[in-house]
Amino acid sequence: MSAAADFGPHLPALRRYARALTGSQASGDACVRAALEAILSAPGQISDEYPPHIELFRLFHAVWPPVLGGSDIRIRPGRSALMLTTLEGLRVTEAAIVLQQDVEQVLAEIDQARTEIMSELRGRVLIIEDEVIIAMHLQTLVEDLGHTVTGVASTHAEALSLIERDQPDLILADIRLADGSSGVDAVREIQETNAVPVIFITAFPERLLSGERPEPTYLITKPFLPETVTGTISQALFFHREHQAGHGPLAQAGGEAPARP
Repeated sequence: MSAAADFGPHLPALRRYARALTGSQASGDACVRAALEAILSAPGQISDEYPPHIELFRLFHAVWPPVLGGSDIRIRPGRSALMLTTLEGLRVTEAAIVLQQDVEQVLAEIDQARTEIMSELRGRVLIIEDEVIIAMHLQTLVEDLGHTVTGVASTHAEALSLIERDQPDLILADIRLADGSSGVDAVREIQETNAVPVIFITAFPERLLSGERPEPTYLITKPFLPETVTGTISQALFFHREHQAGHGPLAQAGGEAPARP
């Protein structure tokens, strides 16, 4: 089987990972494109020792630093290991293969990233979620990290009302809401006037990873691990503050378009 056929089914996950790691859809996708070009131009480096999804991520990291060249995208220490094991669900042994490190080093980097998360500045978070139990779970996770929940909306209209009352630093949003409305539509309307980062949390990630339309930077699949949510919140707030300070990929690219359904 060809490399394209082997790797193709795993490209949406790689795009999701690269976006979360770099802080924007544009930067993440550019890194993936450049890495794929480097990989396919030298097929001899592709190994059949590992499953295709592990090999794809391994090759991405193997060629990524040279591909970035003079880019000043900031990759936070330990975040690769943390995002691989939480956002992408790799085992620590698999993350060690991807990063070409030993297991002890990967564990140390994950611990470093967790410590950093707990010491970071706090933010204000709006939750858009119609399932009560999930909304309560997210609220607990957010508040346990020291963040403030500005409100919980279960419909498009409630989300718009809450955003007018209290401006958040971050939004956690489902894509399907209680009254049949769309969380994606609500977010798009909010982002027309508010430059706020959004993390979509959905049981239907394929709807936002089609590669056919603008897609989100941060996307978590239900059911989720608490650590996935906390790590992604930290990434999103970090890059949002970099953007506000005039640094980072969003500031350089002039922002990014919100996802459309």
